Amino acid sequence: MNLATMLAKRAEEGRPIRVGMIGAGKFGTMFLAQAERQRGIHVVGICDLNPANAKSNLDLVGWDAARYGADSLDAAARDGTTHVGDDWRALVAHPAVEIVIECTGAPLAAVTHILTAFRQGKHVINVTVEADAFVGPGFGVKAAEAGVIYSMAYGDQPALAADLVDWARACGFSVVAAGRGHKWLPHYRQSTPDTVWDHWGLTAEQAERGRLNPKMFNAFLDGSKPAIESAAIANVCGLDAPSEGLVFPPGSIDDIPTLARPRSEGGVLERKGMVEVISCLREDGTQIDHDIRKGVWVCFEADTEYLRNCFEEYKVVTDPSGRYMCESRRWHLIGLELAYSVASIGLRGEPTGVAREFRGDVAAVAKRVLKAGEVLDGEGGYTVSGGLRPAAMSVAGGYVPLGLAHDVKLVRDVAEGAPVTWDHVEIDTTTDAYRLRREVVAGLDAGA
Repeated sequence: MNLATMLAKRAEEGRPIRVGMIGAGKFGTMFLAQAERQRGIHVVGICDLNPANAKSNLDLVGWDAARYGADSLDAAARDGTTHVGDDWRALVAHPAVEIVIECTGAPLAAVTHILTAFRQGKHVINVTVEADAFVGPGFGVKAAEAGVIYSMAYGDQPALAADLVDWARACGFSVVAAGRGHKWLPHYRQSTPDTVWDHWGLTAEQAERGRLNPKMFNAFLDGSKPAIESAAIANVCGLDAPSEGLVFPPGSIDDIPTLARPRSEGGVLERKGMVEVISCLREDGTQIDHDIRKGVWVCFEADTEYLRNCFEEYKVVTDPSGRYMCESRRWHLIGLELAYSVASIGLRGEPTGVAREFRGDVAAVAKRVLKAGEVLDGEGGYTVSGGLRPAAMSVAGGYVPLGLAHDVKLVRDVAEGAPVTWDHVEIDTTTDAYRLRREVVAGLDAGA
């Protein structure tokens, strides 16, 4: 509980935690808005495919041009300023950079960035959870081999949910389920970047003002991001994915203890120890009050009479049996909270979530009938969405993970609603992402 104090001390001593960031989109810009206020952190360098856009985003959040005007990484390290450029390899190799923040949102590129950073002896915070969903356990192994720390990003929902699960287990509770909220109706599965803002609840003007990427936000809406983040939660927390995909039961925060319990007891879970996503909309599309759309939750169990009596005595909200309750965090602040990961790694040597197991996987599922010759466009696009499955089922079925379904040509037709399999595609097997995925799968097979 003293990270802020420790950061302030590092600032007073002139020893800030020094980071480099790859990708300066929405998440990264939110972090930069806070980094401007946090002198215990020094952003040595920012790398983006379009440095002018990165500088524009720095202007947007109030950075002084002189502060990001360093003409080299060496000058930035020496003067306490920031260099903005497009050479990510130089950034991760620079001796002044202690922690690399991967913030591109591009899963194939992210894998290469992260593995390269490990080889340079750098700790990594991975904002690109799309990569973590299909090779997260591999990142954990590679980081350990390199003697560095790999971490999910605090502020994103998987790390926050994992924090709640850790809290519950540290308190001695048995965790029954954990997950996040979402705005969900079944027809959102077919949403595209052309329809996202109407469903999301923003105007095109509001989206433009916020410099919001319609494909990225559509990945949230069409179920891809909930599946991706649920896989990450499962793999970090040792929880299972539902065999038929996420159910998205509608409910308020107070409904979670009733919903997130086994079906045999009136809930939606196949069994205890699962991930799930709670919708803020009823089936008729009406809004539920006191929803968890932007937050995370953990459901845990009073498995003794004494614990159930405590729940009753302290008037906590439970399911009708008095056995299950939940703790939640209603909001997540995305990149505005990322400095917490920087502080945790830089000051405590502790990640804010790292996959230890391969339990959940996200298959690329056809949004419509797809024809041979079409090219898959990944999460949030026009062709596929993400479907959460148990990792063992996904691997046995030969499902192509959503994170690899980028610029991939189909060689066979795929029925609407069907998972894309390796037999359907022509894919580059030489990428770092593909090779690491094979290692992760081999590890699952070895453990079977």
